[in-house]
Amino acid sequence: MNSQFEPGAPISIATLPNLRDLGGWATTSGRRVRSGLMYRSTDLDRLDATGLADLGRLGLRTVIDFRTEAERKAQPDQIPPGATQIICDVLADARDSAPAQLSRIMADPKHAGDFLGEGKSAALFESGYRAIVALPSALAAYRCFFATLLEEERRPLLFHCTTGKDRTGWAAAVALTLLGVSRENVMRDYMLTNAQLLPALQPVVDRFAAAGGSPELLRPVLGVQSEYLESAFHEADRRFGSMESYLADGLGLDRAAQEHLRQLLTEE
Repeated sequence: MNSQFEPGAPISIATLPNLRDLGGWATTSGRRVRSGLMYRSTDLDRLDATGLADLGRLGLRTVIDFRTEAERKAQPDQIPPGATQIICDVLADARDSAPAQLSRIMADPKHAGDFLGEGKSAALFESGYRAIVALPSALAAYRCFFATLLEEERRPLLFHCTTGKDRTGWAAAVALTLLGVSRENVMRDYMLTNAQLLPALQPVVDRFAAAGGSPELLRPVLGVQSEYLESAFHEADRRFGSMESYLADGLGLDRAAQEHLRQLLTEE
C-alpha cells in the first residue's frame, strides 16, 4: 500500500480509522511536506491480521504512543513487524485528565448533560488543550516526539493517542507549523478528523443513546472543533511568546534543529 499524496487523504484500513499521512501540504516558502515519513492515527489495538499487514506495508520503523499507562494497559497496541514502540505519555502529570473524565461520563450517559451540557464540553476540551501545551509531561512527550523525528533510522513513524484527535492533533499541528504550513491548512488537517473518525464511532453513539444519553452531547467530545486547537496555539503564545519559542524553550528545538527538520521533512 502506498502513501497517499493528496494532503489529508485517508489511508483505508478498516480497523484503523483516522489514519493519514502528514505529507503533501504546501509550505509558505514554496516547498511541500514530504510524504511517507509521518503518519497519524488512532490507537492500534483493534487491528486484525489484514489491517496489521496493510499497516506494515507503510514500512514503519517507529510507533509513538502518546497515551497514559492506563490507556495502554487497557488497549495495548499491535505493532507491525519492523517497528519499535516509543512511549511519550503526554498526560502523565495530569491529575484528572480528559480521558479519565470522559470514561466516567460514558459510564453514566443519563447524567452526561451535567458534565457536557450548556457549553461545558467545549470548556473541558479547551482546558485540556491548554494542558497539553503546559504540562511538564506534555513538554517532555512532545520533546520526545520531535527528537525521534530527527533520527533518520526512526522514520517513517506513526504517532497516535486513543482516538488520534487531541494529543495527536496537537503533535500534527505543531509539526506542520514548524515545517511552514499555513495556519489555515494546519486547521484543515486537524478538522479532517470529523470526517475520518466520527463514522467509525457511530456504534459508540448508538450505545450511548440506548443507555439514555443524548447523542448531540457526544459530537463535541468524539470529534474536534477549531476552538480546541486555537486554545492550544493561544496557550503556546501566552506562555512562550511565539510558536518558535515554544519549540525552542519548551521542546528543546533550537533554530538549527528546527531548520534541520524543515530540510529533512520538506521538498521542492
